Amino acid sequence: MNIHEYQGKEILKKFGVAIQRGIVADTLDGAVQAAKELQAETGTQWFVVKSQIHAGGRGKGTIKETGSKGVVVAKGIHEVPDKVKGILGGTLVTLQTGPEGKKVNKVLIAEDVYYRGESEPKEYYMSILLDRAKGMPVIMASTEGGMNIEEVAATHPEKIVKEWVDPTFGLQPFQARKIAFAMGWTGNAFKEGVKFIHALYNAYVGLDASMFEINPLLKTSDNKILAVDCKVNLDDNALYRHKDLAELRDITEEDPLEVEAGKAGLNYVKLDGNVGCMVNGAGLAMATMDIIKLSGGEPANFLDVGGGASAETVEAGFRIILKDPNVKAILINIFGGIVRCDRVANGVVEAYKKIGDIRVPIIVRLQGTNAEEGARIIEQSGLKVYSAILLKDAARKVKEVLGEA
Repeated sequence: MNIHEYQGKEILKKFGVAIQRGIVADTLDGAVQAAKELQAETGTQWFVVKSQIHAGGRGKGTIKETGSKGVVVAKGIHEVPDKVKGILGGTLVTLQTGPEGKKVNKVLIAEDVYYRGESEPKEYYMSILLDRAKGMPVIMASTEGGMNIEEVAATHPEKIVKEWVDPTFGLQPFQARKIAFAMGWTGNAFKEGVKFIHALYNAYVGLDASMFEINPLLKTSDNKILAVDCKVNLDDNALYRHKDLAELRDITEEDPLEVEAGKAGLNYVKLDGNVGCMVNGAGLAMATMDIIKLSGGEPANFLDVGGGASAETVEAGFRIILKDPNVKAILINIFGGIVRCDRVANGVVEAYKKIGDIRVPIIVRLQGTNAEEGARIIEQSGLKVYSAILLKDAARKVKEVLGEA
């Protein structure tokens, strides 16, 4: 589960991670009041107005309606209203949102931390995520902060430092010092950096997070180490242990079809293809998407209806898939283990009749318990539903109907 920058910063602050302070607002008046409160608290004279959406590249992104960038600086409270007007309620387009963009419902009014002092402020990069190949968290850091880390990895891989942490022992002091040395920090910045790394790792473990990304991580001109931006991804499977974090979910930032599928108890991920698929089991779903591609199509979604594919779940799956205008055919691939194939077939026929006016061809491949009986039910239904037993038969039928389409 992704959360907003302002939410992530508040969480990190509780674990002792030093952050750029800010106050979130969802109205123009609220943003002005936030700037006044922030000035009274921190003494800052300049403010950073930051759009809050679940996407990166906000600073380089553009608001469709106004042409404003997604992150702008207000040089005084008097500039805050105009800066906020250029962002709040607009549609922000970044490399990660695609051309359709995302509506900005909230802005974060943050303090200016790029002030001048004994040295120039400098941006760094730091993240923690799970290295599945090694089965342990890895801390990645780079002196090239504020940039696209993929670009740095491609052009200057030597500038990315990696430190793996054995979860049995946790982050060791020498590892945090090693990263701080690699960043070139000295004096107070070194001490602050080591403290920051430990606090960040403790937050990562304590939250059951999948990923933390701090970009930029800033060394201020007076040698403080601060998280200026913050991307947090939480492990959905661990949210039962963090009821308070589950409440941070913002469904307006998620695909409406995925939200609807979640309410129906379905595991659904929208893709960009033309063949909708409905399968019971994640592994079988992956294999089904492969066979669709081998047949010349492109999967329009990942949809796992689970072990108990009832008429209700099949109907819900149908409705969700059919809301995608790109879908030219639907492939239902069910292995009858826990659930009998004849029950699934009856569910397909019942759902088809209930929805009505389904204009895309449907291929149903049933295998396992009572597969032959299920195929007979499909064939005798009189509906525009094609039956298949073998996976290659289903693949051939997909290719045929796509050719007709």
